[in-house]
Amino acid sequence: MAETKSKGGALAHILHSQIIIPIAALLLLVVFNLIADPSFFEISMGTDNAGNPVLSGYIISILNNGSELAILAIGMTLVTAATGGQDISVGATIAVAGSAMLAVLCGGNMRPDTLAAPIIVAFLVGCAAGMLCGAFNGIMVAGFKVQPMVATLILYTAGRSIAAWINNNQLPIISDETFSYFGGFIPGIPIPTPCFIAIICIVVTFLALKFTNLGLYVQSVGINEKAARLNGLNPVFIKFITFVILGLCVAVAALIKVSRISTINYNNIAADIEMDAILAVALGGNALSGGKFNMGASIMGAYIIQFLTTTLYKFNVASAALPAYKAIVVILLVVLSAPVVRQKLSALWNKMRSPKQTEVEAA
Repeated sequence: MAETKSKGGALAHILHSQIIIPIAALLLLVVFNLIADPSFFEISMGTDNAGNPVLSGYIISILNNGSELAILAIGMTLVTAATGGQDISVGATIAVAGSAMLAVLCGGNMRPDTLAAPIIVAFLVGCAAGMLCGAFNGIMVAGFKVQPMVATLILYTAGRSIAAWINNNQLPIISDETFSYFGGFIPGIPIPTPCFIAIICIVVTFLALKFTNLGLYVQSVGINEKAARLNGLNPVFIKFITFVILGLCVAVAALIKVSRISTINYNNIAADIEMDAILAVALGGNALSGGKFNMGASIMGAYIIQFLTTTLYKFNVASAALPAYKAIVVILLVVLSAPVVRQKLSALWNKMRSPKQTEVEAA
């Protein structure tokens, strides 16, 4: 009887856990693809145009293309937890940071034969541009108390025009092969470089959350700003710093984005990626109203969204129809996350296991 209660309690704990939503979504996608086409999970070794060994397959594609989204989910989770709002300027900020990187690498010549500056210098300039955009959003939200979605609407509207202005409305093209390594493959390494970049960002984030009070402070401000202030915290600074961190995450994603194609399309680069980043946070079971968060669940949510996108593309769903499918996911998440629905599901679960528990106790 004790063992049965223990199992029932453990299962109830899992069902009430925040991580259950992304796990359930992942299992649904895995089962669907196993039934529809088991070859979806095949991974093969091939070669690229230069003859270097590279891994290929849908799973590799998910890990590769989901890297930028996973990095963005880190910053978006912190912003959401601290402010109870979201940054919708992420895609435009990627355009700004990416354009700044290319401007440094080109040095005024839109078709340089050699790089005008080291890639690390260009990356640091891109980081500065991304963090500056994040600081602007942070000042608007934390300093002037503007709603996050309204504050970030400014850069959402103007960001891509600023990105085009940085390079005088011209499209720079980098021909140096080494720059493409960050968005592709390093010769001799069959795993896509963005996977390693994402791993580094994830490890650094978890170390920061483990060995600093960043996570505790963010959650405290998000749960109760007044109480956090009374306990000696500075909610304005904490909200501000989360936007700056998101700006840094955006710059890393911008490096991968522009490196993939060695140029930039100001209007289309990272189009609507902010919606996917917000969805990753929601799919991770995090409350979009702020407060407690689970970073691992958000990162998992990012790869699940890419899993969904890759699955839809595999079955020839038009790219224009993808937002409709993602909207259905959002609706389901909002409904399942609602307290009323969770209470009813919990009550139904308790009702279903009550007869079995009675039988066990009688025995």
